[in-house]
Amino acid sequence: MKKSKLTIVGGGSTYTLGILMSLIEEANHLPLSEITLYDTDISRQEKIGKAANILLKEHYPSLEKFEYTSNQSTAFKDADIIFVQIRTGGLLMRELDEQIPIQHGLVGQETCGAGGMSYGLRSIPDMIQLVKDIRSINKEAWVLNYTNPAAIVGLALDKVFPDDNRLLNICDMPIAIMKSYADILDEDVWNLEADYFGLNHFGWFTKIRNKYGHDYTSELKHLIKNNDFKPTDKLIANDPSWQSTFKQAKQMVQDFEEYLPNTYLQYYLYPNQLSQKESANNTRARQVINGREKEVFNDCDTIINQNNTENIDISGDIHGVYMIRIAASLVHHLKERFIIITRNEGIIPNLPSDALVEVPALLGKNGAEPFKVGEIPTFYKGLLENQYAYEKLVVEAYFENDYNKLLQALVLNRTVIDTNKAKNVLNDLFEANKEYWPNLN
Repeated sequence: MKKSKLTIVGGGSTYTLGILMSLIEEANHLPLSEITLYDTDISRQEKIGKAANILLKEHYPSLEKFEYTSNQSTAFKDADIIFVQIRTGGLLMRELDEQIPIQHGLVGQETCGAGGMSYGLRSIPDMIQLVKDIRSINKEAWVLNYTNPAAIVGLALDKVFPDDNRLLNICDMPIAIMKSYADILDEDVWNLEADYFGLNHFGWFTKIRNKYGHDYTSELKHLIKNNDFKPTDKLIANDPSWQSTFKQAKQMVQDFEEYLPNTYLQYYLYPNQLSQKESANNTRARQVINGREKEVFNDCDTIINQNNTENIDISGDIHGVYMIRIAASLVHHLKERFIIITRNEGIIPNLPSDALVEVPALLGKNGAEPFKVGEIPTFYKGLLENQYAYEKLVVEAYFENDYNKLLQALVLNRTVIDTNKAKNVLNDLFEANKEYWPNLN
């Protein structure tokens, strides 16, 4: 199997070492000759890069070359695959995305509601410029983007790069949920197939079966409704916030048992309940800053100081493996089935054709071949049309510098709805994002 060259954009991310460990564990699926980390935050990436160099020398001896850089030509030229995981504004701006809505009695979450809008407007210009930069250097690389909020970012990218079939927007949440399904069923997650429809962070599993055709859907609903439902992937299993999220998902299955929900639907189906659980003094961003971020950089210091990874717990996770197996299917034309984000164009005929829907697809050298979903029932159609209208208005507001469209978007969003709250939170978010947002008229 031909070896590939991979670049990870956002090399200074706290997720990078885990992704590298997943690459090591998945070397048979996606053998690599070179790995390059690219980041504009040189000091942050340097610490990750030095630790990564030691990790790869120990655990990936067949890798021919590793480097970390802030030079785009070095990073993008000749790459076969480019993973993109940027966070414009960093965790400190994410904290404001979460705090400001909470202060207005709203859901404070980085991809949903007012916080997601805030993050999306920051991410759009950087992502557009990044893709332009990549394509000015490398026309052929597969660019797999999992930058959040994927719904808003993906819609903006589709507007600017409508014909770039080697640019795919991916979310790992469906596979993280499926990992919990697999463990409940005592199955291998890679032996399960899902029928799924929706928008990013706003969708439903309609069928879960194994590759031999056994349908687990009814059994799975029964098990979830009558037992604890917990996150089981290593990255989130011991996180109290994710444990609470999966508990709420159990409630969703009890209330709406037709389909199995994406966990993010909790914010839209129970916005008042979820907003009351949150604290502006202990946001999810603050938990990450004081938790995972501190732990990862402490681990990096230890690895660098002792010049090995002994007694350091670094392991791959479903997030990294999912991206890697998607890349392998594209590069090696495996035509395996994954849930990805793509333009609707009749996949769900009773939704707008220009919506970016999240559905199963076969992935090969020609890109994504999505499966048709067909028309969806009224309840789900209504929810999705409303959410897509919000996403579309946010993207239009960015390109048109239109304050009114942002206000309309927030009034439509199920986590906000109230016009006065929408005005107040929008004005506060604008003040916080003056360095990043366009000037609004």
